[in-house]
Amino acid sequence: MTAATGAKRPPRGAFLLGGQSPDQTSAPLTSPRSPLQIRPFEATDWPAVWALLEPVFRAGETFPHDPAINEAKAQLAWAEQSHAVMVAVDPARAVVGTYYLRPNSLALGAHMVNAGYVVAEQTRRLGIGSRLYQHSMQAARRLGFRAMQFNLVVSTNTAGIRCLQRNGFQVVGTLPGAFRHRQLGYVDALGMVQGLVEGPKP
Repeated sequence: MTAATGAKRPPRGAFLLGGQSPDQTSAPLTSPRSPLQIRPFEATDWPAVWALLEPVFRAGETFPHDPAINEAKAQLAWAEQSHAVMVAVDPARAVVGTYYLRPNSLALGAHMVNAGYVVAEQTRRLGIGSRLYQHSMQAARRLGFRAMQFNLVVSTNTAGIRCLQRNGFQVVGTLPGAFRHRQLGYVDALGMVQGLVEGPKP
C-alpha cells in the first residue's frame, strides 16, 4: 500500500532487511524497568520471529491468518508487506516480541496505520506488550500517520483488549461473529482506534 501524502515512507528494505533506517524510528527503546531493546527487524531475525508467530497463528485465536499457513507465506505477510517491522530483544539478545506497521487502507485512507503484535509466551504479563504498543505509536507518529486502527480485535482476547485500553485505545464498534475462532466458532470482533495527532479527529 502507498502511504498518504505526509506519511514518511522509509527506503525500501530499511526496516525489513536491517538497512539504515530513518533516525526517527531506528532509536532503540529502553526503560529503567528492564534493559529491553526495541529495534528494526533484520533478515537474520526471521527464524526467531517465526518461532513467536507460528504457535500464535496455529492456535487460530487472535490472528485471522490460516492456522495452516506455511513459513514463506507468514514471512511475506508479516515482514515483507509491512511499512515497518520491529523486534524486542532481551539482554541475552533473544527476540521476545515483534510488531509491524502498515497503512490500514489505500491512498485516501492510508493516513490510518494498522499494526500487529506478538510477545513470546514465556515473557507475557511482564509489560512487554505495552512497551511494544507505546513504541509503535511513537514510530507511527514520526512516520506521519494520524491514527492507529485495529479492525479485528477478537472479543475473547481479553488480555489484549485490556492492554490496548490501558494504552488509550477506544472501542468504536462491534462486528458480530466476525472472527471464526478455531475453538469457539464465530465470535465477535471489535474495532479499536487511537488518535496520534492533536486537533480534529481523522
